[in-house]
Amino acid sequence: MPVAVRLIKLLKQNKTEVHLIITDAAKTVLKYDLPDYKKTIETIEKTADFLYAEDDFSASIASGSFETDGMIVVPCSMKSLSAIANGYADNLVSRSADVCIKHKRNLVIVPRETPLNSIHLENMLKLSRIQNVWIVPPVVGYYFDPKNLEDMEKYLVGKIIECFGMEHKLYKKWK
Repeated sequence: MPVAVRLIKLLKQNKTEVHLIITDAAKTVLKYDLPDYKKTIETIEKTADFLYAEDDFSASIASGSFETDGMIVVPCSMKSLSAIANGYADNLVSRSADVCIKHKRNLVIVPRETPLNSIHLENMLKLSRIQNVWIVPPVVGYYFDPKNLEDMEKYLVGKIIECFGMEHKLYKKWK
């Protein structure tokens, strides 16, 4: 969740329009991941340009005729991963991801689970074979010598936005 919060703030700093879905499950996870989760939810909801309920199938992002640069699902539960991988568009997250896939728009999945079982891996493999879909596990590189948790979060956000071709100075790149 801290990576999602940092990502939203960075996108807004770069003047990127942000459409946000916070599922009920994500709100539950926020309670455990961030000490001041109520304030965090309020902050990211205010930071986003558009906020949608997970059951709002009339949202603009549920339609392929609404053009976007793509979508980032962070963190992505194994339930959402399975729904996306198998075309089971039962909520706005999986429907919007389905729209990205069918229109060959960027889709970045940041899975939240460890260890992974064969089903998880098969779903990730299925998605990774699709054009413009990236699986970006929250794995930290150490070659840039991170000093703290914030450095690690910046690294992950950098890896996520690189999938969209966005430049950044969030971590020192390999030379």
